[in-house]
Amino acid sequence: MCYICAQSGSRGASVYFMPLKEKKLMEVKLRELPSWILMRDFTPSGIAGAFRRGYDRYYNKYINVRKGSISGINMVLAAYVVFSYCISYKELKHERRRKYH
Repeated sequence: MCYICAQSGSRGASVYFMPLKEKKLMEVKLRELPSWILMRDFTPSGIAGAFRRGYDRYYNKYINVRKGSISGINMVLAAYVVFSYCISYKELKHERRRKYH
């Protein structure tokens, strides 16, 4: 049991007493979403920090594990394929309607 839950008296009430800035996205109510987004750090260092935290989370979850598998690398490759398809979609769209005689 956490410290905040012990004071509030119920287990689920800890999210309600947490400051909005400390809440995760999945814990934010829909009416709190605009103010939660405005509290985020959109400076270049804040965005770089967010990418760094995301990379660290990905690395620790899929790459830096005791029993590693190919799934972490496959996700990166799949993202690369989708991204490259989106980049070259304009050229591919014109290619599919062209008649080859």
